[in-house]
Amino acid sequence: MQRDRQKLFLEGPIGVALFRLAVPIILANVLQTGYQLTDAFWVGRLGASAVAAVSVSFPVTFLVIALGSGLGIAGATLSAQYMGAGRQNMVNHVAAQTMLMVFVTSVILGTTGYLLAPYLLHWMGVEADVYRDGLAFMRVAFVGIIFVFMFAMFQALMRGIGQTMIPLLIVLGTVLLNIVLDPMFIFGWGPIPEQGVRGAALATLATQGIAALVGMIVFLRGRHGIQLRLADFRPDFPYIKRAFLLGAPGSVELSTRALGLIVLSFLVASFGTVTIASYGVGANVLQFVMIPAMGLSMAVSTLVGQNIGAGNITRASKVAILGACWGFGILTSVGILAFLFARYIVAFFVPDDQAVIDHGAEFIRVMSLAWGGLGIQLCMIATFRASGNFLISMVIALVSQWMIQFPVAYILSKHTPLEANGIWWSFPVMHGLMAIVAVAWFAQGGWKKTRLTAEDDQVRQVTEETIVEDGMP
Repeated sequence: MQRDRQKLFLEGPIGVALFRLAVPIILANVLQTGYQLTDAFWVGRLGASAVAAVSVSFPVTFLVIALGSGLGIAGATLSAQYMGAGRQNMVNHVAAQTMLMVFVTSVILGTTGYLLAPYLLHWMGVEADVYRDGLAFMRVAFVGIIFVFMFAMFQALMRGIGQTMIPLLIVLGTVLLNIVLDPMFIFGWGPIPEQGVRGAALATLATQGIAALVGMIVFLRGRHGIQLRLADFRPDFPYIKRAFLLGAPGSVELSTRALGLIVLSFLVASFGTVTIASYGVGANVLQFVMIPAMGLSMAVSTLVGQNIGAGNITRASKVAILGACWGFGILTSVGILAFLFARYIVAFFVPDDQAVIDHGAEFIRVMSLAWGGLGIQLCMIATFRASGNFLISMVIALVSQWMIQFPVAYILSKHTPLEANGIWWSFPVMHGLMAIVAVAWFAQGGWKKTRLTAEDDQVRQVTEETIVEDGMP
């Protein structure tokens, strides 16, 4: 079955291969978003201040996750290219070393975030009614960082080899469990005391811990494309050095995006609790509508990476172009629907606060204007990452956040009659401009010259010698 899958990815119809990869990834991402949507649904019943508490916590925890995510991106890229090159031993080795690095990194970042949480909320200037719940939610989220990291890396590595069904089934089970646990922990049930906003974080912590454990069991049993042994986790310092250097721009990119959200949260917080709650609902909606494009971009990344590993650059380019076209069409359609039903969408999350419904609906309508550009941008960035050009993605992130979105948001909100609505307009401006930049960079063609599995890679030779010495097949 693995051989048939590889033949499809490297030789079969590109549309069929993209569809076969993207659909399970999209479904898994839809289910994964079930964590946030379930939290948002039940927390919304606690009032605007509770919604605001979760909203201000998300960018901070996302920043900490982003700092370590470059390692996972590097691991997924390498595993895809090695799979395309037909080198299973290196696929297994990359997976083991990636999980080892991610475990250590998540412990360090989670501990740091837990200790700094009170100071971060103070720096963000949140109001007193938001601070207590925000701190409780944020600290539980930092405790669970290790599970988030481990399962995210499991998903990324499995995507790299084209195996997308197993992660989908794991996510399905844990999200269904979270739907049951969320109201129990938030409002209390039987021996479980009522814990409010903190209960939402505890429910997610429990289910993500289960997901991470199941993922590791799958790897150790070795029946689905990657097979690990405990001996594989012995540190391979030449590879670790390579992965850190390769993944550093990816971490900077994702951290820049997360830091941009935090800075934007400062700006949002200056307009009060209603604006914070509206931003939180809008951010949840944006995360949900991005799912089709994110799933498609991940499928593009896998196909581009495997075809580059196999030396088929022309096919990799065709994959990227088709993916970008699909991304534009899908997100434009979703944007039209979101524009038409904006008020109903916000009311689903916060049914009893008319001010939040009005303000949040305006946010959604404005954002939806350029979602097609976001779909193009995500597929182009996925292509750059899959080819090993993490630096391009990093530059795009830096420009989009710091040279476009935040200056536009600040000027329009503080120096025009738009006020808070000026923040909302920064989203379509950024997405539209960066789609143009990403396409131009893709057309220039420099990304085609990178192949991480090249035979003359000196670091690879050292790594493979280490594998042979360890007795790996």
